Amino acid sequence: MPEADDRRVEWYRQMVLIRAFEDKVQELFLAGKIEGTTHLCQGQEAVSVGAVAAMQPGDVQSNTYRGHGEALALGMAPDVAMSELMGKATGGSKGLGGSMHLIDTTKGNIGANAIVGAGMPIAVGAALAFKVRGEPHAALTFMGDGATNIGTFHESLNMAATWKAPVVFVLSNNLYGEYSPVRMTTPLEDLARRAEAYDMPGVIVDGQDVDAVFAATSEAVARARAGDGPTLLEMKTYRYRGHSRSDPAKYRPDGELETWQARDPITILGERLAAEGALDQAAQSAMADEAAATVEAAVETAVAAPILSYEEARGYVYAD
Repeated sequence: MPEADDRRVEWYRQMVLIRAFEDKVQELFLAGKIEGTTHLCQGQEAVSVGAVAAMQPGDVQSNTYRGHGEALALGMAPDVAMSELMGKATGGSKGLGGSMHLIDTTKGNIGANAIVGAGMPIAVGAALAFKVRGEPHAALTFMGDGATNIGTFHESLNMAATWKAPVVFVLSNNLYGEYSPVRMTTPLEDLARRAEAYDMPGVIVDGQDVDAVFAATSEAVARARAGDGPTLLEMKTYRYRGHSRSDPAKYRPDGELETWQARDPITILGERLAAEGALDQAAQSAMADEAAATVEAAVETAVAAPILSYEEARGYVYAD
């Protein structure tokens, strides 16, 4: 299956690029080159890449402030993304959105949101629009485990189920809602069970396995397109970094990070591709070098780019 192999090699390349991008963002933030805040997704790359791979032209997705992975998987150029994080005019939103608001409607990214749970009703609205217009598209919306305790989560699932809106809820359960373990804030270990209250499928997925993420999301998207309504996908995953900024994540128990790193999503796919003869270790190393060079070039472009003047910025913020 050469086409399938090529597709999965591309997934590997995307995950390696996202990892390199996020590592560089952390470095730049600590050096004071990126202001504001950052929420990084190292460890969760399979969720971003596998779910986005299930989308088709015309589909849309909304995501969270931890959304660099989704933006890059959807095709946002690294230099455009980096410029946005650095507040430069060459960024996707002219530098006015920053890390938590990456958006590119030309690629189906209808926006990241800094407010927990805020992307869900937006995606439900987009899905309902597809249904009303009779268009064969679907909407995905990404959220973290903490969002399942937010009112918009329950309102969005209820409305989507009632209307049979073609939307897929992609829940990245990385065990922590900001600094709080899920077990301290939620009485359920498997958050997918919350789908039962809205009469929709709740599916638990190995979020470290990009093949499993793609398969589950593809099934959910096909169900949505067929008019059978929404699905809640719980991706069991983990973030290697703290919640945001310079959070050292000292609240994690000893050994937990290492346990999850032993099932790194990049390593899992890389070993499979090598075993299948689709991408050997030398090619994987070359791909990592290429990703690092791409990210360095993106930084150089962003550093050299201008910042909007007040007059220019005002035109993008206020109506005349």
